[in-house]
Amino acid sequence: MQRQRRNLQMIFQDPSACLNPLMTIGQSIADPLLIHHLAKPAEVKHRVCEMLERVSLIPPDAFYDRFPSQLSGGQQQRVAIARALITQPKLLICDEPVSMLDATVQAQVLELMLELKREFELTYLFITHDLWVARFFCDRIAVMNGGQIVELGPTQKLFAAPQHPYTQKLLGAAPLLASR
Repeated sequence: MQRQRRNLQMIFQDPSACLNPLMTIGQSIADPLLIHHLAKPAEVKHRVCEMLERVSLIPPDAFYDRFPSQLSGGQQQRVAIARALITQPKLLICDEPVSMLDATVQAQVLELMLELKREFELTYLFITHDLWVARFFCDRIAVMNGGQIVELGPTQKLFAAPQHPYTQKLLGAAPLLASR
């Protein structure tokens, strides 16, 4: 079961809530490596620094010994992404991962996540209420209403010709989105 958990990781909405305030950034990212026995203690710092660099927390040594409270929200979310990626998962479940960030940082983090998707051949299950983010980020969308999937399809098709009345209502509430 532990091996399966390694292949499935999560990125949460509020990175400050999922990062232990008593652990340094280096410890937080290293923890999954040690839990899953994916690195020898002598190589952990090197692997963590590589991942910090990959999520654009540069120079990595400047972040390694800092605590979450010493970082901005965008930097904390990058740490959460690095922590999720350090086990080399196949699936990342992303629960509103950019909703707490301002628009500029949101765009930067989404671009980073798209790069990482290609580089690591990841699959994202991206949960969001933000139709703009869904349209930008997702290849396929499942629209839910009352806990049930009411429509599922390719993003472009769903936005161009929504079939379900609930999807039509959602897009009707955002007319600029539906007309593009």
